[in-house]
Amino acid sequence: MATLTNAPGLVLAGIHATDEVPATKMRVQLKAALAYATLLRVVVPVDAGDVLDISGRARVTNDCGYTIGFGYHLWQYDVDSGVGASGEWTQISSLCGDNVDKTRHHMPLLTDTVYTVPADWPTGHRMTIVLRGDAHSTAADGQYLTVDQAYGQLTVRRWAAPTT
Repeated sequence: MATLTNAPGLVLAGIHATDEVPATKMRVQLKAALAYATLLRVVVPVDAGDVLDISGRARVTNDCGYTIGFGYHLWQYDVDSGVGASGEWTQISSLCGDNVDKTRHHMPLLTDTVYTVPADWPTGHRMTIVLRGDAHSTAADGQYLTVDQAYGQLTVRRWAAPTT
């Protein structure tokens, strides 16, 4: 990973954003990370060495009556690899998470990272940036956590070498 302070000479090459939240609910599992769900995703044209400044937010609601752990993080994959989302995924942010109990009810999810596109990234391939999450509890009994549709935003600011 890189920070913009150690990436001199780069210029803002584009801002890509979405507020379309594809998931409406997430099944609460007995163990963490058994069933990641996509909360938000955006496809970005990139080149090796580009620096992506990524921020995401979403919200979940617990109507289940018991405490639910919720973990979330940012990932990327090569949408043009020929296998798309079925191919290799790379986690690009630290893990975030918290518990949402029946009293708290709503849980905002906020995350950000700065990610450098790997030097071996295939020329002309686009990168899909994804905010994923999972809901888990030892009290899980087949219920679902609600993914709130009006609270999502994923923004990717692409910093690249200037074109001549």
